[in-house]
Amino acid sequence: MKNRKRALVLAGTAAALMATLIAAAPAPAAPASAAPAAPKVAAVHGGGTIRYPYVPASHDIRFTVDAEAAPWSRPFPAPGGEQGMPVDARGKVTIYHAMPDGNFTAVGEAEVDCLVTGGRTATVTAVVTSSNVGWEGKRIGISVQDGERGGPDRLGFSWGIANVDVGSDGSVSEPRVGTCMAPAPFTEVTKGGFKVTPAPLSPRPSTP
Repeated sequence: MKNRKRALVLAGTAAALMATLIAAAPAPAAPASAAPAAPKVAAVHGGGTIRYPYVPASHDIRFTVDAEAAPWSRPFPAPGGEQGMPVDARGKVTIYHAMPDGNFTAVGEAEVDCLVTGGRTATVTAVVTSSNVGWEGKRIGISVQDGERGGPDRLGFSWGIANVDVGSDGSVSEPRVGTCMAPAPFTEVTKGGFKVTPAPLSPRPSTP
């Protein structure tokens, strides 16, 4: 009987000690809140050879596009343009067109000024900074479609089959390409490829 009472006393003492330790222990720290994810930035990266049916098969036409969105970074002197546009962008486009039948290769490099995405498709414009065909200062438009389900990537460009203006007098001219303007990606990429990273349009920044 004495042993039993002693065991009960020891058990009670241990329970009291455990309760004291639990009360004295610091409360567990609240889990640190995860840092907000950085907003996704629209982009197009890659390069490829295209099939263009209106030139001889011996021609080699290649494009590279490295463009990333830089919203509201290109102010322009017009009402509402003080902060730029949500589709402002930066990067580079290069064009290579080898024509063995004419013993000539056209090359050009252009600075990206606009990028807009929609799903797996993007439209990019860029102003030519150097070329061997006299295109300096000309804005060009490129559209890219990132292929899916094993389908090929596609690309379109603002010359050759598009952007022709016929006047009432029958005169033909090539209008200037506006920012982010390009035809649908009308031809296939036969070698290489492009990655389109879509993103929603950036909200307008608050004014000071």
